[in-house]
Amino acid sequence: MIDSIINLTLLLAVPLVLAALGGAIHRRAGVVNIGLEGQMLVGAFVGILASAGTGSWFVGVLAGGAAGAVAGLIMSLVITRLSANEIIVGLGFNIVVLGIVGFVLRTLFGVSGTLRFPDQPRIPRIDIPGIQDIPVLGAILSGKDVLFWACIVLIPVLVWLFANTRWGIRTRATGVAEPAAASLGIRTLGLRDTAGTLAGLLAGLGGVALALGVSGLFNENMIAGRGYVALAAFYFGRSKPLPTALACLLFSFFDSLQIRLQTSGGISADLIQTLPYIAVVAVLAWTGFTGLRKRSRMAV
Repeated sequence: MIDSIINLTLLLAVPLVLAALGGAIHRRAGVVNIGLEGQMLVGAFVGILASAGTGSWFVGVLAGGAAGAVAGLIMSLVITRLSANEIIVGLGFNIVVLGIVGFVLRTLFGVSGTLRFPDQPRIPRIDIPGIQDIPVLGAILSGKDVLFWACIVLIPVLVWLFANTRWGIRTRATGVAEPAAASLGIRTLGLRDTAGTLAGLLAGLGGVALALGVSGLFNENMIAGRGYVALAAFYFGRSKPLPTALACLLFSFFDSLQIRLQTSGGISADLIQTLPYIAVVAVLAWTGFTGLRKRSRMAV
């Protein structure tokens, strides 16, 4: 029971971690990315089509990530070049993507909601001999796919990039004080567009992880608010890679717990499904409360 919850928690955390890290990059550049939900959906849809069309999960991963990057760049350009409100653009982007995907499903494929291909390629999971049978440790390390290990590598890489590279330092400067950074000759709009493209790339890979890694099919409602949960995760983690990833683990734990509770029966499924979102609200409320206390102490 414990091993199954640990394994499911880590599998469900991968889409959240990828999307949340992308959102954290964009936030470091000074833009709150509300469009993560739509970018994940784009990545999932293109990834499932590309993998089914070519018979290769690897092509699906590349195509889904690229589609997410293009979507992220388009959304960023609207914000940076047309001075549009980032919140309105993000929400509108999510709605437009959902409408387009639903239209394509019904028009080209003649299905409503769920698209499933026979012999759908899925991202293979890697079993580690000698470890897979060890309780707890096997559930943590074995049976995971390449996107899981990509998340493990990406966290310290982002920490290092933000602290030690010109791109990272200039991106953080843009997010903290964009006019001051621009006055020093930093191309702040270009940095924000780069951050938006990276955010879309990672969110698209998050959608691919959900479609090709977890479920093996596509549903137009499969993201189910995970983009907004990722938004809450990088807000809770102060846009720092490690705390953001840990917040995703917390939320995915409640997600896996509600799945297990539904299979056990005895409790209303409608109530159980609210568990991850109750956890998100509770964590955000606690974050706001602790921030308020800190500001009150500084004022005194």
